[in-house]
Amino acid sequence: MKSVVYTLVLVAIAASGFGQKSKNMPVNPFFTEWKTPYGIPPFESIKNEHFIPAFQLGMKQQKEAILAIVNSKENPTFKNTIEAVENSGKLLSRVSSVFSNLRSANTGPELQKIATEILPILSAHSDDVNLNPFLFQRIEAVYNHRTTDPLNEEQLRLVEVYYKSFVRSGAKLDEAKQERMRTINKEMSSLTLRFGDNLLADNNSFLLIIDKSEDLKGLPVSVVQAAKEEAVARKLVDKWVFTLNKPSLIPFLQYAENRSLREQIYKGYLNRANNMNEFNNNKIISQIVNLRLEKAKLLGYENHATYVLEENMAKNPQRVFDLFDQIWDFAISRAKTEEADMFNLAKQSSDKIDKIESWDWWYYAEKVRKDKFNLDAEELRPYFKLENVRDGIFWVSKQLYGIKFTAVQKTPKYHADVTTYQVNDKDGKLLGVLMMDFFPRASKRGGAWCTSYQPAHYQNGKRVTPVVSLVCNFTKPTSDKPSLLNMDEVETFFHEFGHALHGLFSNCQYKGSISVPRDFVELPSQIMEHWATEPLVMKHYAKHYLTGEVLPDVLIEKMQKSAKFNQGFATVEFLSAAYLDMMYHTKPLDAPFDPSVFETEMMKNRGLISSIVPRYRSTYFQHIFAGGYSAGYYSYLWSEVLDSDAFEAFEETGDIFNKKVADDFRKKILERGNTRDPLQMYIDFRGKEPDIKPLLKNRGL
Repeated sequence: MKSVVYTLVLVAIAASGFGQKSKNMPVNPFFTEWKTPYGIPPFESIKNEHFIPAFQLGMKQQKEAILAIVNSKENPTFKNTIEAVENSGKLLSRVSSVFSNLRSANTGPELQKIATEILPILSAHSDDVNLNPFLFQRIEAVYNHRTTDPLNEEQLRLVEVYYKSFVRSGAKLDEAKQERMRTINKEMSSLTLRFGDNLLADNNSFLLIIDKSEDLKGLPVSVVQAAKEEAVARKLVDKWVFTLNKPSLIPFLQYAENRSLREQIYKGYLNRANNMNEFNNNKIISQIVNLRLEKAKLLGYENHATYVLEENMAKNPQRVFDLFDQIWDFAISRAKTEEADMFNLAKQSSDKIDKIESWDWWYYAEKVRKDKFNLDAEELRPYFKLENVRDGIFWVSKQLYGIKFTAVQKTPKYHADVTTYQVNDKDGKLLGVLMMDFFPRASKRGGAWCTSYQPAHYQNGKRVTPVVSLVCNFTKPTSDKPSLLNMDEVETFFHEFGHALHGLFSNCQYKGSISVPRDFVELPSQIMEHWATEPLVMKHYAKHYLTGEVLPDVLIEKMQKSAKFNQGFATVEFLSAAYLDMMYHTKPLDAPFDPSVFETEMMKNRGLISSIVPRYRSTYFQHIFAGGYSAGYYSYLWSEVLDSDAFEAFEETGDIFNKKVADDFRKKILERGNTRDPLQMYIDFRGKEPDIKPLLKNRGL
């Protein structure tokens, strides 16, 4: 019955002329072999009007491939079923990769309109594949014979991944429940899209415009200059403009003496997509949470978190809450001490405040840091020129793994800010390509992330070169200064570079083997952060942008002494957001609710102090409502247990660049993808299960 439906769909698509080229229309670049260096997408040739025809032809081709699989007269095998599904939809994967990455890094009204049109269609197409009973019968047959067929470890794991994926998509549900599943998936694809678009629009709509120079008091000269140039770019005369992008927001909160303006910009940040306008996300959140709950129950799970965590290292919500509870009391106690230190300092100054508010924390934390450690974070910035930090990361990567980065020119790029590097392995062979895009703009969503235009895998016995992309929102250069990063940006750079190395080193045969569980994926990124502040490493990259002077020992010593400063705040800020995520996704009822009320009550029940706000409030919590981290934001903390313990493997040797440990980490973690159970991979590397004590030590808890 299903194959008849597929045949009708294919006939309809063919009759509509999708994928055909009119005489006057240029060739769609998605329909040709890319002759570009390294297989980088030919961005300059790709126009917005190319996407929908490419999506349509991609879906048509995949449906034809699936139809061929289900109509095969041969008994199901790994090759004619699992491998055949794996190889279906190559065009669809290619166009989806380019489209989704551009929608995050360089979007616009046209791309957003295309997304609104095509995402529900893609959702329906995905359901057509995942809910095809004849296809599932063949996958199930291979799964049932997996232990008797001659499969290697990766193939065996891939069979299990495919089987579970189809079951978790609803392949075993009856027809009525599958139809409801289709409706839920379609609605959620639209809602998550709207959530992200609303957040980007509301974020871009806020400007703090200052026209009196006295309101700039306390701000570093470089911050003032950047605000002046932002105003000029917006054609505002004799003004200074601050935005909600972190490189503009955070320095203002740290140094601006005008408390009312700090409050104004911080509330602008806190209320993103929570204002009385068309970009309000509250109703969307209620709908997403309830649809996720309904979907989980359809599949036989108690709630969405239980559904998600089954495939993660954590396995169930209780283990996540247990991890939180081990740390929360230590963290909130430390945060209260930090708050008291700030208030005592404020009382001794001329500031007239009754209590520390959330918009005060960054400002007084900097004052306490200076008072206790004689360290101003702004002192460090001249030593963190972006290009020097980049070269330092390249150097660390070479010390650990022997790899080399070479800038390449005249490669396609989707924006002028993009720089591209060829990456060669220690034996000189091409390992991959890395694209980097560093600065904020209105067309880019906030935050930092690492993605891929072409994942590493094998095709006809040859490794396909990975094209990895690292996207950030760092401090922009000004007319008289290069991009000078703060310490948080330095650590973010190291973090995202860890993800990049994971993608570059991937050595899986199949694309389906690459994606690792959410609470394991942050191990490769977070372990790289440990090298960022090692004195040996900083001596290599932290050089004054004017004089070339290496970061003085006195500043390094101050940094080390203050390393655990403000960790109560950082931990509580993170944990409260992670709790919020888990509470949404263990919610038992699916009635409409007010996320603002839900969030307030949850924070009150946790005992969160009023001067700290969750790192992400609900209406701009893109990770969980539009970013794939639903019931998964905890994973940063879970992975921190792993990365803290893993870095000790280097420290125990007395050499943070120990070649044997680095080689083991590469071969047993970075290259393996999801070809083995992640806990077993970690034990293979470390020789034991991870211990939480290194994390508590690192955070000073």
